[in-house]
Amino acid sequence: MRIPVAVTLAAAAAGVILVFIVGGLIVRPPLPLILAAGFDRAAISPNADGEDDIAVFSYSLSRPAVISLSLTSDAGRTFYFRQDQPRADDDYTVLFSGVVDGFLQEGEAVYGEIERRLIPNGTYAWRLEAKPDAGEPAAASGELLVKAGDTPLPIISEFQIAPDVFSPNQDGVADRVSINVYLEKDVERLDVYLEGPDGSRIPISARVEERQYGQAGRHRFDYEGGIDLGVDPPPDGSYRVVGQAQDSVGQRMRREGQLTIEVGGKPYAEIKPQAIGVDVAFAVQPFAERYLSTAAGLGDLLPLPVDSAALADSQQITVPLDHMLVFRLTVDNYGDVPIRTSGPPPGTVYRQDQLAGSLGMFDESGAWRVGIQCETSMGSFPYRWAIAADEDLLAVEDEASGNTYHYLPPQTRAQVWGGIQFTEAKARNPQNCWAGLIHEDVAISLRNNHVGLRSIMIVNPAGADQNG
Repeated sequence: MRIPVAVTLAAAAAGVILVFIVGGLIVRPPLPLILAAGFDRAAISPNADGEDDIAVFSYSLSRPAVISLSLTSDAGRTFYFRQDQPRADDDYTVLFSGVVDGFLQEGEAVYGEIERRLIPNGTYAWRLEAKPDAGEPAAASGELLVKAGDTPLPIISEFQIAPDVFSPNQDGVADRVSINVYLEKDVERLDVYLEGPDGSRIPISARVEERQYGQAGRHRFDYEGGIDLGVDPPPDGSYRVVGQAQDSVGQRMRREGQLTIEVGGKPYAEIKPQAIGVDVAFAVQPFAERYLSTAAGLGDLLPLPVDSAALADSQQITVPLDHMLVFRLTVDNYGDVPIRTSGPPPGTVYRQDQLAGSLGMFDESGAWRVGIQCETSMGSFPYRWAIAADEDLLAVEDEASGNTYHYLPPQTRAQVWGGIQFTEAKARNPQNCWAGLIHEDVAISLRNNHVGLRSIMIVNPAGADQNG
């Protein structure tokens, strides 16, 4: 039977290919997995003096492999510089300063975790092992002397977090966390950061103090959740706080602690317009002695004024001497966190020459209060009130201090009102008066300042104007 030409040609081509393959294997056999490996010097003295501190280790792979580089002492202890790390077929160069994965000496106890450490002085047998995906592993070896490298660890002997539960919401209660770090030696790097569940890092800044960065001794780090920078803090939950210190040789130590964030968030509030069409509704009422408040105690509270619609379109309000200028406004907590407030309560009446402190109601950092100010007032917003009545506030006891604080819940509005008894006409008459929403020791935002500005004319009861 005659064989077809096509089959004959195909068989011939296959034979030629086979000859080339076999010939290539004979002429050029497979390359070794490790083509070359070694240090560029026989000894190092890793003491950061600038001489022989570092050796260069170079190696080449002909095929992809998983490599490990170890050093074994005369006593038989093995240290790893690289362990089970995948590499492609390529040429590699790495600097070696004698620092390997962290380890403990026999009978040694240290604060925290040793992440990287200088190996002891001595002669070491180094070994590079390479394991390919298929085929036999390979190894290369040699010797390296380490001398004059007895360097103490960058120990963090103190790592204290206080408080370990905080609420970054600018309410003045547990808003900040202080981390105390004590270094036993000068270091090149000192990092403290918050580590989230996903491994993300949030740096924590050191306080500016007389001690230089990385200098041995105590360092304080301060964390407020980023809120002072106008950003939202991390979500509520538990986080790891990490401190790392690394010296000039490359040794690195790590300390850890836990921090819990709860009720965190940027507070947002503003004065809302009244239903009658103005931001602040003003009215005039006679004063009664029962409303008089002093540091010894508050007087009777004014009832919520409801008959102020008639003044909505009035450009000027006339107040007879010894009468009260009464106001009403609405505070809206439109944020996602409660906002803290302090007294006196809505309905409190001030005399013209009184301040909030005159009633024993001093400023409290982080508290929100409504204020009224006039052009002749003694200071910024001398007359202040809580942002809601007691029945609209949530009482929360702080376990750390034992104090009870009061909060307006998120997404909540509340009515605020009060009065000022004018007892004298100042040099400026008429004068403007206005309301503001004050976040004490934090800010008075522009949109919550000079709200509902009105002209106020003081007159005496007989009808004569009290112009200055």
